This record gives sequence, C-alpha cells and structure tokens, in this order.
Amino acid sequence: MSRIAFLMREALVNLRRNALVVVGAILAVFISLSLAFGALVLNELVQRNTLTWQDGTHVIAWLKDGDQGGLETTGQLGLMDEIQAWEQVETTRYVDKLAAFQEFELLFGERRPELVAEINPNALPTSIRIELTDIDLYRDVVFRLQSNPAVLNVTSAGEQIEQLSSLSTVLNVLGLGLAVLLGVSAVILIANTIRMAIYARRDEVSIMKLVGASNWFIRVPFVLEGMIEGILGAGLAVLTVWIASQNLVTVGEAIPLLTLDIPTSFFIQWGVLFVIFGALAGIVGSVLGLSRYLREADGSGVPVAA
Repeated sequence: MSRIAFLMREALVNLRRNALVVVGAILAVFISLSLAFGALVLNELVQRNTLTWQDGTHVIAWLKDGDQGGLETTGQLGLMDEIQAWEQVETTRYVDKLAAFQEFELLFGERRPELVAEINPNALPTSIRIELTDIDLYRDVVFRLQSNPAVLNVTSAGEQIEQLSSLSTVLNVLGLGLAVLLGVSAVILIANTIRMAIYARRDEVSIMKLVGASNWFIRVPFVLEGMIEGILGAGLAVLTVWIASQNLVTVGEAIPLLTLDIPTSFFIQWGVLFVIFGALAGIVGSVLGLSRYLREADGSGVPVAA
C-alpha cells in the first residue's frame, strides 16, 4: 500500500512540476475527443429524427374542395379507401378541415398566436395522411397521387429522409475517422508531454536506475500521469458536449417537427467509453514516451534528449 501511495504521489508531483505542459496535453485530448464525441452526438440526432419520420406520416395528399373541382366528403373518404388498398400503403388517415385547424393551432398556437387568429379554419384543405410499408416506395405513391384530379398537392418526407440517411452515413464515416485520427493525435501529444517530463527529471531517473529501480517502478508514475491527463481531457470533452446538447434541447422546443433530445443513457454509455479511451490514450502515450529514454538509460546509465 505504501508503494502505491508513493507512486501516486510521484505522479501528482510530476503533474504539478509540469503544469503548463500538462494543461496543453489535457487541452489536446479535450479538443480531439470533443470533436469526435460531438460528431457521434450529431449522428445520433440525425438517426433519431430519421426514425421519427420513418415511423410517422410519409406522404400527405392535400385534397381539393368540391367548389375547386374536387370531391365532397363522401368521395374523399372513398379515395382514402382506394389508397388504403394500394400495396405500398400501410395505413391511411383522413384529416378534415377542423382537425387540420386544430393541428395548426397545436403547432403554432404558442409561438405565433397572431397567425392562428388570422386563419379561417375553412381555408385549410382536407388531407389524407399515408404511412407506407417501405419509405423507399414513396415516389410511386407520390406519382399516382399527383395524377389524380381530386388531389390539390402532394408532400412527402421521402426526400428529407433520404438526405438524413445520407448525412447519417457521412457522419458515421466522419465520426470514425475523427475518432481514429484525433485519438492518435492525443496519444502523440501525451507521449511528447511525458518525454518532456522525463527529460526534465533525467538525472533523477538515472540515479533511480543506478540504485536498482526496475523500469516498471520508474514507469508507473509517468503512466499514471498520462492516464490522469487522458481522463481529465476526455471527461471535459464529454461534459462540454453534454452541456451543448442540453442547450440544443431548449432550441428544439421551438421546432415542433425536429427532435433534439438525446436520453441521458446515451451520454452515460458513450461518455464512459470515451473516458476509458482517454485513459488508454494516456497510458499508451506514456509508454511510448518512456520507452526510448529507458532504453538509453539501460545502455549508458544516463538518458539523453531525443
């Protein structure tokens, strides 16, 4: 126990002696992992919004009124039954003028009450909301609806979902690339920090070697130093991205059709993994930074500058 306490004390002494360099290493890890973790969170947001849209209404057919050359209510309901029979269609839902106004009021009542007050409920068109068996089939359904003379307009989330899916793929590749590239950068920066620290204490290390200290006894304080730097940098990165995501939730409340809320479990799960990665990066960087000096000390008894 006394040996462990000694090694921990030495690691803390190293951190205090090289405070400026240590802060630089922590910031390097912080910036690197913040970018990687931020890309991961952004990708999660894209996936959640894509799934939300995929599980809801995919196509909306806005219908003409009877005085516009369209169908009366009975005919519109008949059209809905016809659409329901299409093989690409999972479910359909009829939204009359009153329901359309209530939906409009729900979406804009708090943010734009003056706009709601100006809208005539009878001015909003009736619509048929369509959920598809497969979102990839939306083009066929849109084409068939547009060719129907009773349909005023057709809107679809298909193109947006395709764009979100493409963005999700790009973010996956980007996140992986950033994690690898910036992780390697963090390891190199920590290794450089440890090399500077051991160079500043080269005489002390040489004396320890002369009195019979093993390489691992010399290594452990520096490894602990690198691990602490990695943990602090990764922890700050996770905390910063989490705080930023909470601010996004506040912004998202003003955008009803967009989901910007990510469950705490996501941050706990990935946050722990990033902190572990930061610790491993610090350990690997420390081992790399020490290896050359210890080899030189073994050969000559005195470590020299790289």
